[in-house]
Amino acid sequence: MNVIETAGLSKSYGRKRVVEALDLTVRRGEIYGFVGRNGAGKSTVMKMLAGLAIPTEGRISMFGEPLAPGSASRRVGALIESPGVLPGLNGFDNVMCRALSLGVVDAKHASSEALSMVGLADVAKKRVKSYSLGMKQRLGLALALVGSPDLLLLDEPFNGLDPQGVREVRDLVTTLARDRGVTVFISSHVLDQLERMVTRYGVLREGRLVKEFSAEEVERACADYVLVRCTAPQLAVVALQDAAPEARCALMEDDAIRVQGIDTETAGRALAAAGVVVTELSVHENDIEDLFIDLMGGKDDAESAAPASRAVARMSSSKGGGRRA
Repeated sequence: MNVIETAGLSKSYGRKRVVEALDLTVRRGEIYGFVGRNGAGKSTVMKMLAGLAIPTEGRISMFGEPLAPGSASRRVGALIESPGVLPGLNGFDNVMCRALSLGVVDAKHASSEALSMVGLADVAKKRVKSYSLGMKQRLGLALALVGSPDLLLLDEPFNGLDPQGVREVRDLVTTLARDRGVTVFISSHVLDQLERMVTRYGVLREGRLVKEFSAEEVERACADYVLVRCTAPQLAVVALQDAAPEARCALMEDDAIRVQGIDTETAGRALAAAGVVVTELSVHENDIEDLFIDLMGGKDDAESAAPASRAVARMSSSKGGGRRA
């Protein structure tokens, strides 16, 4: 079942289009990583999903049911931008207020449980105005968790957390998805943390969804590869695939060959046996940051269009050997 489904979802503020015709699906139990540059529209999408902003166009369905514009589902917990807390109250009372507003049965127990899950049980009776930034972020997560939601919307949940806090939140999210079937829609700039828990990604660029792919596809795209430059690239691709049938070859625009699943020694022998003159045979590492920066348009637009296209081509070719006709 699709927990989130949007069709043509758009949002404008005055004449500025912030989100443009967004079509995405998030399935039950997924941890969906929503990635994009600052200002790409991620938080606006989150707000529309949480009922905090009304779409200009398009529709949202949650748990198979249409979501009325500006309304919120009780099955959804959200941490979007800065946590909405009452600094004059202590942590427990903040969560208790949220639990009561949701009509949670045994609100006291549910509040204590949520605070324990985020590591705030020992400071639950302290006033929030004395909390550090990281503690307030944890409290915001507790507010999202109270009531055992089926869907979590988390916007930059690692903000203000120390390394231990980052690990604890990451482990908590993973456990909720694995053991309780909670669906998580999370945005973050901390790509190495997303890489450790996300099952599927969506990349937003200037309000448009430019790519969706699984964690497995990202892993393949970011695997080390052998770069081959030679005098007969078409013949070289055939020789490499004959030598290592499981290898994935992609012939690039400049006639260089990117090969995953083969070592330089095997590649060199295969090319020599085929009579191919090699001018470069080297090992390169792919980086998840480079991949996403290309897709997000992290460089000047004039310079980033080509790398973004190459990144998409790289992911497509990695699925099954990309010979170019």
